[in-house]
Amino acid sequence: MRTFVVVFICFLLAAGCTKGAGKEGMTKTFTNPILDNGADPWVTSKDGTYYYTHTTGNSIRVWKSQKLTGLADAEYKDVWLPPVSGPNTSNIWAPELHYLQGKWYIYYAADDGQNENHRMFVLESETDDPQGRYIDKGMMDTTGRWAIDGTTLQKEDGSLYFIWSGWEGTINVSQHLYIAPMSNPYTISGKPVEISRPTYEWELNGTPTINEGPQVLLHKNQIYVIYSASGSWTDDYCLGMLSATMNSDLLNPASWKKHEQAVFSKTDQVFGPGHSSFTKSPDGKEDWILYHGAKTQGSGWNRNVRMQPFKWHPDGSPDFGVPIAEGVPIPVPSGE
Repeated sequence: MRTFVVVFICFLLAAGCTKGAGKEGMTKTFTNPILDNGADPWVTSKDGTYYYTHTTGNSIRVWKSQKLTGLADAEYKDVWLPPVSGPNTSNIWAPELHYLQGKWYIYYAADDGQNENHRMFVLESETDDPQGRYIDKGMMDTTGRWAIDGTTLQKEDGSLYFIWSGWEGTINVSQHLYIAPMSNPYTISGKPVEISRPTYEWELNGTPTINEGPQVLLHKNQIYVIYSASGSWTDDYCLGMLSATMNSDLLNPASWKKHEQAVFSKTDQVFGPGHSSFTKSPDGKEDWILYHGAKTQGSGWNRNVRMQPFKWHPDGSPDFGVPIAEGVPIPVPSGE
């Protein structure tokens, strides 16, 4: 009897090892979330290494990993701590790490303890190591207005732009998206231009109304700005999309088309998916979206970090599909 049990167990193990296998062997999978806690995920890669950061609130932390699925166990360093006084002491939000003109730059939002004083700031690397030392280059010029979630857009001709979410006036009524030219990675050199404000029903859940978290996707001579809409504390937080052609005048609002429907939104199992970033698989063959979602229905800002692959529509626009529920196996990124 004992021999039979051992043989039977070996049979089951062998069956499990071949399930989902192909010519390359067993298909490796992971399940969301990839980080149990976190919001505003940002990922970039250089020379085969991924660098990741998200909102911690009181520092800027950079993770380093060879695998997207390895972020939870990745080495990390706090590369910047806020000063004890000044305009950027508190509420450090949505840092982003960009490699521009031979240096690393970190853009982040911060205030002096009062939300109405939130502004964008930038750090410049002193070394080639994104986990190394940074110089504080100060506040970005958003014409003295409330600003968060800054990111950069670089065209093929090298021209550089800054895109962020801000208030139209001095009162927290609505967050709009703005773009402005840059003369270098730490200097806004022109007047900001509004390219989006909440208008569609799916953008208007929660008060104040919100467009925020702009992220840039470049594909086939098209520029896509994927942004977050509706209140981030609501289950209806989602992703919308703006598009423009690469050769258009990006400082002309008419160059930007807002798509009428959300491109990534809640399901009956995933709530509040938003504030995305994008990267390639290790072998460069797949496109991946990282985003945060509410841990449960109605949990608001209690969020975790998830990821999944995405495709492209025939017209060249991104096809994110629907958010994959927690616990559902997803094949690991190609090349891991």
